Amino acid sequence: MKTRIKELREKHGLTQEVLADKVNVTRQTILFLEKGKYNPSLRLAYKIARVFNVTIEDIFSFEDETSKP
Repeated sequence: MKTRIKELREKHGLTQEVLADKVNVTRQTILFLEKGKYNPSLRLAYKIARVFNVTIEDIFSFEDETSKP
């Protein structure tokens, strides 16, 4: 999964800590999301999208795993 969280967070002038507080998770969760090492729940994805006033699809894109060797 690819994510634009870091890009959007920086564009809005938010730290990882501030974004984490806004969506009620730890800063480490935001860090793992930004690195693509954690797949968020639908609820968390929705909360993040609301913070940036975009759709979930504007933040997260899923790679087609069937096309990988």
